[in-house]
Amino acid sequence: MYEVGVGKADITAFKLGVGMMGYGMYYNIVKGVETDLFARAVVIRDTTTGKKTALVNAEICFITIAIRRGVMKKLQRKHEHLGFAEDAVMLTAQHTHSAPGGYSHFGLYNMSIPGFVPEVYQKVVDGIVDAIVMAAENLVPATIKLSRGEVAADKDVAFNRSLDAYNANPEVKTKLKPEETNQAVDRNMLLMRFDDLEGNPIGSWNWFGVHTTSLSNDNHRICSDNKGYAAKYHEDKVKKRKKDRFISVFAQRKAGDVTPNWKWDRKKKWTRGKFEDDFESAKYNGNIQFEHAHEIFKQAKKSEDMPTQVDHAMTYVDFRKVIVDKEFACGQKDARTGPACHGVAFFEGTKEGPGMPPAVGALARTLVRAQKAYELAAVKFKPKDKADRILEKYHTQGPKDILVEADDRRILGTRDIKNLVVPAWADPAVGQFKRFHANGSLGEKPWIPQILPIQIVIIGNIALAGIPAEITTIAGQRLEDTLLEVLADRGVTEVVCSTYTNAYCGYITTYEEYQLQLYEGGHTVFGQHFLGAVQTKFKALAMELLKPESDRNVVEDGRPAVFTDEELQLRSFDIETQKRLIQL
Repeated sequence: MYEVGVGKADITAFKLGVGMMGYGMYYNIVKGVETDLFARAVVIRDTTTGKKTALVNAEICFITIAIRRGVMKKLQRKHEHLGFAEDAVMLTAQHTHSAPGGYSHFGLYNMSIPGFVPEVYQKVVDGIVDAIVMAAENLVPATIKLSRGEVAADKDVAFNRSLDAYNANPEVKTKLKPEETNQAVDRNMLLMRFDDLEGNPIGSWNWFGVHTTSLSNDNHRICSDNKGYAAKYHEDKVKKRKKDRFISVFAQRKAGDVTPNWKWDRKKKWTRGKFEDDFESAKYNGNIQFEHAHEIFKQAKKSEDMPTQVDHAMTYVDFRKVIVDKEFACGQKDARTGPACHGVAFFEGTKEGPGMPPAVGALARTLVRAQKAYELAAVKFKPKDKADRILEKYHTQGPKDILVEADDRRILGTRDIKNLVVPAWADPAVGQFKRFHANGSLGEKPWIPQILPIQIVIIGNIALAGIPAEITTIAGQRLEDTLLEVLADRGVTEVVCSTYTNAYCGYITTYEEYQLQLYEGGHTVFGQHFLGAVQTKFKALAMELLKPESDRNVVEDGRPAVFTDEELQLRSFDIETQKRLIQL
């Protein structure tokens, strides 16, 4: 039998002028609140074995190493009696781009905020912990039922924004046309329904992959966007029947190349949803997700109970140095990953969230290609260790035009960031990064995490793969298939890519998609074989779950860098500086 508890807590951290996380644009700042933000938690316990897990979905852009550390620290110090092992807690985000940032300790994710924002960080940590504690302290005997259904093709809910990359995959036998982007996504929604033993609904949790970006980068009001509206609509629908404990989670799955936007806005020069008013588009998209979720929620009532089983495992992987198993190398020799690098394509943005202008992007490509030619020509004059590092970088990163080396802390080939050729007036975010470098707050640590958590949670006959990134449609399908092949021996019939989970490092594309170096490939930081590395490490973790718990040997590669209070203070958000940069 299962015991299930649910919890919900506010995480709305309003602070005037703080940058929103997601688009990376210095002008995308907080000036007001459109909707509150929440963390929703479900705690599930197997009464036979006593094993339990806590699943959390937060209405923020993504979970960070800092958030996860803060949550686990508070759980273990103040709520030790709840007995949550680290690998039992899965923290996810629904990926709204309209929530405040500043909750990462790593420098690159502070760039456009600008800085670390203690108030935002603490509000999110406290809210997540409150939701978990509420759920854990209100466990009741319950059933879990599973249902699924495909969102009809005529519903304007999800579109592939990188069709050329999608078509490059061998899985795509018939190449899709530009007007068929709605077919280049996974339109299936999977839903878990939780009921008490009297048949009263406690909650639901569904997975459907589409970016929570109905609101564009010119928005200034905190909002949970399409998935937040969907959750509210579903909770309101069920609570009309006085089920006040009911929570509804609209979580992400394979969303890396999937957008809710498909109409070209001639005024703004980017794609948008159905309406010129982004909030109306967010509500429209959220309503489609809600209506479909509610239908399969009702269907689930007639489904068989899921078998009783809870298990979990977690490890930390240094993705700078993974040797990829041959079966995941796409026929390539010496397939491996390297230190994190961001390409020009990443900084150019997407059709729904443009970044640097085309002329600036072209100039950046010219500069980084010249830098590459110079470095490769100079290799024979370098000491062996430095020469090997240069060769490794260009081997693992393949066709990427490398602009930022996050592990080596270089931009355009230099570590002298404060004197970077890009002027501060060209982009206030760049100017702020220069100031961070000048005051020493970027230090000697990577600008994004290089050692990342991966996690598997088994509930009944489904397995959740906790991924610290966002994964494209085909890449996600490959990973799910890899894990299903292993975990079928545990009775697992479906694997879910749970993205934006426990940490964040960018994207995961297929090897074939990566070669085109569109936005997603430019943000696949550990190189062209990152997906193969993820498959390799997840398969190894899944194999451990086939063993009795006493026989498991889950090895870690270490833990992500830890930042001191002094380092964070040097690059914490300063409202007076922000006022000088932006009209508030």
